[in-house]
Amino acid sequence: MDVNQAKQEHLLALKVMRLTKPTLFTNMPVTCEERDLPGDLFGRLMREDPSTIKGAEGLMLGEMLTLPQNFGNIFLGETFSSYISVHNDSSQVVKDILVKADLQTSSQRLNLSASNSTVSELKPENCIDDVIHHEVKEIGTHILVCAVSYTTQSGEKLYFRKFFKFQVLKPLDVKTKFYNAESDLSSVTDEVFLEAQIQNITTSPMFMEKVSLEPSMMYNVTELNTVAFGEEGASTFGKMSYLQPMDTRQYLYCLKPKPEFAEKAGVIKGVTVIGKLDIVWKTNLGERGRLQTSQLQRMAPGYGDVRLSLEIIPDTVNLEEPFDITCKITNCSERTMDLVLEMCNTRTIHWCGVSGRQLGKVGPSASLSLPLKLLSSVQGLQSISGLRLTDTFLKRTYEYDDIAQVCVVCPYTSHES
Repeated sequence: MDVNQAKQEHLLALKVMRLTKPTLFTNMPVTCEERDLPGDLFGRLMREDPSTIKGAEGLMLGEMLTLPQNFGNIFLGETFSSYISVHNDSSQVVKDILVKADLQTSSQRLNLSASNSTVSELKPENCIDDVIHHEVKEIGTHILVCAVSYTTQSGEKLYFRKFFKFQVLKPLDVKTKFYNAESDLSSVTDEVFLEAQIQNITTSPMFMEKVSLEPSMMYNVTELNTVAFGEEGASTFGKMSYLQPMDTRQYLYCLKPKPEFAEKAGVIKGVTVIGKLDIVWKTNLGERGRLQTSQLQRMAPGYGDVRLSLEIIPDTVNLEEPFDITCKITNCSERTMDLVLEMCNTRTIHWCGVSGRQLGKVGPSASLSLPLKLLSSVQGLQSISGLRLTDTFLKRTYEYDDIAQVCVVCPYTSHES
């Protein structure tokens, strides 16, 4: 824009106003006892105040709403709405009016105008109105650029712009943690637990409408944020799901690989995509906001070349009585292995069967189930250890100790006469 254009008085006036929800009007009630010097003066003034609630003048909240007095704060995930008005302040008819609204962010420029067509003419004291909406998806500095071009009666083409700068703030602080769980007794599930910590870093309370996890194609998700109460589940956060300023709430989710990926769960390596969090909240008078995190990733646990996991194991066993367990051996390497199983007794655990037996060849990503029998000679919580797998091709031995724990009890009771 050159100097002459900046100093020129235009026939049209541009006004821009942000559209936001009003707030509840609050007042500061002042009261005193009747025997005090003011007597009933304060009470009478509050009863006459039109902003107070009749019969409840002592409450800070009134029956009126307050329109926004300033631009206010805009938070990531909210919808930015603005009213744009172009008014003809002159006494002549203006032709070929084009109003354009762009939003400039740190990474892109967006056209927010509902229509890019020109208005043929605008008579004096008439106006062109437009309302724009945009869901804010970036934090930082935003600039709303409103440009108006028109033609005067003499055929002169004029053009001017106005800039409105505002900051987009971060409403929530989201932190995630992953926990790997051992497989259950039915099958190797490779469960992953996700803990999401969500903190309200705004200055007003939020109503948390929804916090869900959208899993990737590999996983099924189970939300662990409800407590079974009769036929229906109750939220662990209570009926009123409000998050006060600077408060933090923790959400927990359990992810299991889908059946088609379950067999390969033991050999997944590197970074895997878990999914993304979808967070929806409401603030002042139901104003809605929504955030979606980027794809959450975790580093798959390393199992080495050979992974040994338990499929079946009892919780409690009797002292000096054999019991059965079932192990699953998975080849996590990219080569075929020829495995030999050795069972080494410990001070408390004694293996039953032949040690040094051949298990045969196991291909890459393949697995086999291995039933074993053992007994414990000591009561209490005992750790199962002493398994050794040797790859005869590379002469490499893999040791497995503290595989699991069982509770050993004595089935006999002594009776004193």
